[in-house]
Amino acid sequence: MDIYLPIAEVSVNWPTLVILGAVVGFVSGLFGIGGGFLMAPILVFLGIPPTVAVASQASHVVASSTSGVIRYTSQKMVDYRIGGIMALGGVLGALFGVELFRYLRLLGQADLVVALSYLLFLGSIGSLMLYESLTQILRRIRGETPPRKDRRRPMWLYGVPLRMKFPRSGLYISAIPPFGLGVFAGILSAIMGVGGGFILVPAMLYVLRMKASVVVGTSLFQIIITTAITTILQAGRNQTVDIVLSTILLLGGVVGAQMGAKYSGRFRAEELRAVLGLIVLLVGIQMGLELFVRPSDIFLLAPGIAD
Repeated sequence: MDIYLPIAEVSVNWPTLVILGAVVGFVSGLFGIGGGFLMAPILVFLGIPPTVAVASQASHVVASSTSGVIRYTSQKMVDYRIGGIMALGGVLGALFGVELFRYLRLLGQADLVVALSYLLFLGSIGSLMLYESLTQILRRIRGETPPRKDRRRPMWLYGVPLRMKFPRSGLYISAIPPFGLGVFAGILSAIMGVGGGFILVPAMLYVLRMKASVVVGTSLFQIIITTAITTILQAGRNQTVDIVLSTILLLGGVVGAQMGAKYSGRFRAEELRAVLGLIVLLVGIQMGLELFVRPSDIFLLAPGIAD
């Protein structure tokens, strides 16, 4: 039951892609992330060229994030005001990131930069998340009283201009830091094909000090706009979006995200972070290993493309 992907120029088993979309969508809804960091490496392992995998799966991120936002909105767990500001920054970052991606493709270095980005960002962030969550779990098992968390925001936040009120998040801060986070997420979306939730969620919690109840839904809302713009730009500027691949991934992603959002409240926060941290770390390591493993055919130009 294979289907030919015209842009990727490979044949793949389409039921496998539907299941993959559902599984990654479930992870997206469960953890409040786009899921692109997980989808792109798996597609590469299946033989999809990295440049096509990064650009094509962005539409899956949009669909799964939209499905999750619908559920979180019904629970009033989305701050559209701060999410909109982050999305504006995401659009600017996406414009810059897509042009950078195009330049790297012309140099023939896009695949290398994608692999390095996954290794550096996912490896470091996954390690920090895993360490923090395991420390909290061990404290709970030992019956130790968790240390009092410092809820004060970094002092530099109070000196930044353009302060605004965000009642849903319980904030009165400058709009510049959320905008800057959005720009960074937009660049990552173009280079790595991710929504940036694995970076945005910790930053929104520990830097901006947003209410934990609205962080996940707001992150997903920002991801929708940023990755949608990225997909359009990638298709127009780089011609790396495979519409057949994107459509198949969408079929499972929407359903999976709804299920993930439904079950997210059944687990402890530190347990979810531990699992997510482990997944992020393993994916980063696996992508990094591709840089050091000798290919079976040294004349193979890209995964899935015959010489």
